[in-house]
Amino acid sequence: MLLIRAGKELKITIRTKTEEFKMNEEKRRRLEAKGWKLTSVAEFLELTPEENAIIELRLALSNALKQKRLEAKMTQEAFAKKLHSSQSRLAKMEAGDPSVSFDLLIRNLFATGIDKQKLGEIIAASV
Repeated sequence: MLLIRAGKELKITIRTKTEEFKMNEEKRRRLEAKGWKLTSVAEFLELTPEENAIIELRLALSNALKQKRLEAKMTQEAFAKKLHSSQSRLAKMEAGDPSVSFDLLIRNLFATGIDKQKLGEIIAASV
């Protein structure tokens, strides 16, 4: 969520489908009474529904890859070796870096054992 006043950004806290932003209702009312507005990042950045969907999909795929690594109880370095990649590249994949292609994310998810059915579930949950 994004807290703005008079068109100026104060604080950005990203809310995804897996993480919720909670604010005390009383605090929210006080801030709104002073001219602050609680809005979404997508609304503030004027993202189209398509752009927002792409961001959510990238985050879902990145989170799934990270979850597979954590389930395997491996470091980024060890997991990257298993994927024939580097630790720094894996860190970018897990962070949802836009320089990482969807192709690379999906290829590495398949390499971790995720099948088409599970991939479809990840994609469907991101929408």
